[in-house]
Amino acid sequence: MKRLAIFVLGGLFSLVSVNGFGQSKIDPKDIKDKMQWFGDAKLGIFIHAGIYAVDGIDESWSFHNKKISHTDYMKQLKGFTLKNYDPAFWADLIKESGARYAVITTKHHDGVAMYDTKMNSLSSVKATPAKRDMIKPFFEELRKRDIKCGAYFSLIDWTDKDYPGFLKDSSKYKISDDYERWNRFRSFFQGQIKEINSMFKPDLWWFDGDWEHSAEEWEAQKVRQIILSENPTAIINGRLQGYGDYETPEQNFPVSKPRYNWWELCMTTNDNWGFHHDNNWKTPYEIITIFVDAVSNGGNLLLDMGPKEDGTIPAEQINVLKELGAWNKKHGEAIFNTVAGLPQGHFYGPTTLSKDSTSVYLFLHGKTSGQVMLKGLINKIEDLTVVGNGAKLNHKVVGKISWSPVPGLVYIDIPENVLDKYVTVLKVRLNEPVKLYRGHGGLN
Repeated sequence: MKRLAIFVLGGLFSLVSVNGFGQSKIDPKDIKDKMQWFGDAKLGIFIHAGIYAVDGIDESWSFHNKKISHTDYMKQLKGFTLKNYDPAFWADLIKESGARYAVITTKHHDGVAMYDTKMNSLSSVKATPAKRDMIKPFFEELRKRDIKCGAYFSLIDWTDKDYPGFLKDSSKYKISDDYERWNRFRSFFQGQIKEINSMFKPDLWWFDGDWEHSAEEWEAQKVRQIILSENPTAIINGRLQGYGDYETPEQNFPVSKPRYNWWELCMTTNDNWGFHHDNNWKTPYEIITIFVDAVSNGGNLLLDMGPKEDGTIPAEQINVLKELGAWNKKHGEAIFNTVAGLPQGHFYGPTTLSKDSTSVYLFLHGKTSGQVMLKGLINKIEDLTVVGNGAKLNHKVVGKISWSPVPGLVYIDIPENVLDKYVTVLKVRLNEPVKLYRGHGGLN
């Protein structure tokens, strides 16, 4: 029996949306259109800003894990100044990186709001010497630059008197014993969501902490309705107990293509989210290769930066974003508005496809030179160039037998003088949408 070739197009993943722990309760047909900008965006910048930057300790988790007492943790309120906070500079840096969206913490698990909440007095406006709303001016600057605005919001609040307690300390109360108290907390956190939704109209909601309670206890479906009733085009991450639109793996990159149509990898630039006394910085090469791998598998990268308590950004993070931006400016054609690349086995490295599937982009990590091989390509190659400098490359087809349906192997010559200092990208322009041989080999 003959082994048939198949068309490989962009939609390799099923249109299924999930959270980190199970399948979404949302019909994927309802979210496909509004998710398009997210699928095209490829790169977002995550910002963990909060009082934890004062002492440079773990955001919220430091007192949860008993590295520090809650009382000592909250003393950092007195040192949070934002005296050098420049949202226009932040937005310019994000724009320069090539990112199409940014997500900032409106409130972490410690309960300290970074905006002027009216639900309590625990905010950067009322409880710190900064006396500033971080979110409003930042979103204004992002929108001036046509960058989508995302709001991180922690469902859990380990400081609020009506919250049941920490993961490791449920001594406050059990929901079943005091449901009225739990209802007060639900009214509180949902009130903050309504505030953020009305005041800032986020394009994207990035929830966190849903693991502590069920969808029914959070009233997750109601939360989704609160958001969409006023902002119907808003998208929601998967950490809402099944009522989100896309998945958010954290730190660890999936080793195979995820099963879901929309996803992003959230990743730190060192080993911590907020500002920390941590010098294990990822290099620009490491960040770019992580980014390329995410995009080649149909996902985005949400790359984190942690500003200091005065609002300045560590120099190492500025450098990474600028280097990433320079690389994106040179190679953006192969990244933005593309779709996931070839199935595994056709090329030993990341790949992407143009939306019409007539161009294949091959990514070469490091200083790869000499010959690289592309397998199973049925199409005729019309043109083969290096993205960013236009250099034309030679290729050779090896092993093609005229009367066999099995294509030959494509060898591409890569001279050293065309290499990018981080990741080189080749554009393989085809005579028609890509066709790949997916058989077992042999002559029939």
